[in-house]
Amino acid sequence: MNEYIIKLLIPFAALLSFLLVFLSIPTILRVAESKNLYDEPNKRTVHKIKIPTLGGLAIFLSFLFTYSLFSDWFSFTQIPFLIPALLIIFSIGIKDDIMITAPMVKLFGQILAAFVIIGWGDLRITSFHGFFGLEPSYLASVTITLVLFVFILNGFNLIDGIDGLASVTGMISITSFSIWFYINGNYHIPVFSAALLGALLAFTYFNVFSKRQKIFMGDTGSLLLGFLLAVVAIKFAEFNTPDNSTNLTYTMISAPAVILGILIVPVVDTLRVFVFRISKGKSPFTADKNHIHHRLLTLGYSHFHITIIIGLINIAFVLLSFWLRNLGTLKLTLLNLTLGLTLSYIPAILIHRRKKKMLGGKTKHPF
Repeated sequence: MNEYIIKLLIPFAALLSFLLVFLSIPTILRVAESKNLYDEPNKRTVHKIKIPTLGGLAIFLSFLFTYSLFSDWFSFTQIPFLIPALLIIFSIGIKDDIMITAPMVKLFGQILAAFVIIGWGDLRITSFHGFFGLEPSYLASVTITLVLFVFILNGFNLIDGIDGLASVTGMISITSFSIWFYINGNYHIPVFSAALLGALLAFTYFNVFSKRQKIFMGDTGSLLLGFLLAVVAIKFAEFNTPDNSTNLTYTMISAPAVILGILIVPVVDTLRVFVFRISKGKSPFTADKNHIHHRLLTLGYSHFHITIIIGLINIAFVLLSFWLRNLGTLKLTLLNLTLGLTLSYIPAILIHRRKKKMLGGKTKHPF
């Protein structure tokens, strides 16, 4: 396909995807109302009224149609395996949005979907980018890639706790990856990203700004978002391997660390809550209200303000990671993790100080 035509497809893909979601959500809302498909408020949720959770259905259908229509099937050999994997993710997500699914069943579905594209599609990490001079064997490559898929999937599922956070974080992440591919002459991923970006933009309107037609993306949307970003992150890592560096306009030595910077929000939040839950003798998959966005809600910030704050921090990490892209994988990884974890604990420290002041200096440690 002509390069100029492919470049034109990028905005058209975003526009079509946007329109499909924007026009389909009102219909989905009517169906949800007629079938009483709502997310009921409970002690874990932060909303006070019943909200439909089928926004992910619109995102899934829009992305699948637009991507299938605009993508160059011959330049991305994983497409025949990506679509079945997405159908598995969709199946476990939509079931959980309509009927509660056991965590182990969801985990099995995630592993199966990841294995389809890793095992048959051969989409996997093949290089450690000079990390301690190590290179993965085939088994290590498959295992590490599988763990990354499951981690990123659950990371986006966990941050989907307030209006706009998952979608805005997803838009920032997918745009960051897409820009790098675009400036280095790979236009397939930007088309892929545009199909997702347009869908997320339209969804964000209903999720954040609409009062009468509010909807959540549910597990269908958050798992789909995490899976697609895991695909692009792994393609990004492979695109920047040392063997391929001579073909790039802008080289990148620290690609794995840059991925961490781009996905810093779900990565740090997941690490923090998993460590916290395990330290309390609980399963890391036990739901609670110890996420960063919950802490910020406790401090009195609104959903919109929290999303903006975390989004701006995410952008700052992206810019920092791109600027220091040749620092070295280990150094940049440690820098991103140290900064990310430090920032993630600031709300807990502020809450502790507030409680200490109210109770005259007698409170437990915030961590």
